[in-house]
Amino acid sequence: MTSFSDAFFSTPAMCAALSDEAHLRGMVAFESALALAESEAGAIPPEAGPAIAAALKNVEIPHGASRDALFADAAKAGTLAIPFIKLLTQAVKAQNPQAASFMHFGATSQDVIDTALHLQLVEAVALLDADLLRMIKAAAKLSSKHRNAIMLGRTLLQPATPITFGLKAAQWGLAAHESRQRLQRAAEGALTLQYGGAAGTLGALGEKGIAVANAMQKHLALPLAPTHLPAHTRHGAHAALGAEVGILAGICGKIARDISLMMQLEVAECFEAPEAGRGGSSAMPHKRNPVRCMQTLSAATRAPGLVATLMSTLVQEHERALGSWQAEWATLPELFKLAAGALANMAETLEGLIVDEARMRQNFDALKGLPMTEAVSLALAPKLGRAVAHEKIEAAARATASSDQTLHAVLSADADIARHLSAADLAKILDPLNALGSTQAFIDEALAVLSNH
Repeated sequence: MTSFSDAFFSTPAMCAALSDEAHLRGMVAFESALALAESEAGAIPPEAGPAIAAALKNVEIPHGASRDALFADAAKAGTLAIPFIKLLTQAVKAQNPQAASFMHFGATSQDVIDTALHLQLVEAVALLDADLLRMIKAAAKLSSKHRNAIMLGRTLLQPATPITFGLKAAQWGLAAHESRQRLQRAAEGALTLQYGGAAGTLGALGEKGIAVANAMQKHLALPLAPTHLPAHTRHGAHAALGAEVGILAGICGKIARDISLMMQLEVAECFEAPEAGRGGSSAMPHKRNPVRCMQTLSAATRAPGLVATLMSTLVQEHERALGSWQAEWATLPELFKLAAGALANMAETLEGLIVDEARMRQNFDALKGLPMTEAVSLALAPKLGRAVAHEKIEAAARATASSDQTLHAVLSADADIARHLSAADLAKILDPLNALGSTQAFIDEALAVLSNH
């Protein structure tokens, strides 16, 4: 049964990939691959591995009360591996008592638990990647379509100089593109076969441990690390992966913050696409709440604490941690679930985003030219000196803000300014299209990168 938390913060696909059942199936896959690999490497009798794999192929994953009992036993044991492997051994024994004696041979709880988690996270990364591609493509489309849409640049939540909405969307897309690259690298480093045995030596297998590991990774389609050394307490790769997933949630949160601010009715520059039952209010019928942005921001708010937890798990004792390793079990999946919800919401939002270019320009023009004070000051500085020019434009800006006049009118009435800049000169300088600098080149560069996806 899906919890409200999962429904609010995540996606059905990610919750399924990171479910208890998926983890148990991953553990079954590990035990099957282990048995086959050990038979192939001569670590157990050649007939034992195939017999174990055949028995596990159709093994029933516990549900309902049986699963509750399994988890209760796991809580007492301190690991899910002990009661579940006992259950799997019984299933194998029912079909082949001789083969059952070689179940889980030479492996340890961490091997099966971490590898099963890695199998889940491989699928989880693929799910994130699919929605990252959606978001990148949607941002690129917005950037191209609205590359000339003048709007206020805003710094420290106050009006700054003009930008275009196309540039803002390009920044969103590039952030997603960069996150995708980092996430792929982090996943490659972290999601490998974990196989070390009791204390990381594979001592129970004599000299056959590496041969077994090589065979296992082929059966699991899970790569080996660059070295065969198991990462028993060397979990920097886990922390790096979690950090990248947390960063992804934050990137989604940044986009959600921008859009939610632009959705304020007093601003009204863009809106989430309307959808029946989404964004209303139980008390105020006029409300159009940015619910997708809200869900994304909630996820982005929770993610940093989970990343911090993963960082703290790096302090692990000797050859297997007491508490730190176990803290990863819930933390990594929760991070992925949060990021999945944030990403899916922002991909959906960008794909359906309603952009009001006219309102963007209206909001810009409502400031009567004030966002263009930098341009005028720069034009006047060579003629009056930088300090004098800055002082005059600052005074003109105050006069404009406190009157019904435009900045153009105030500047034109100043004799010192009029001596150097005609009304036509001022009109050209005050046109935001002439103050976009490298905007179009920036958009072209961004689109060249984003179009490769």
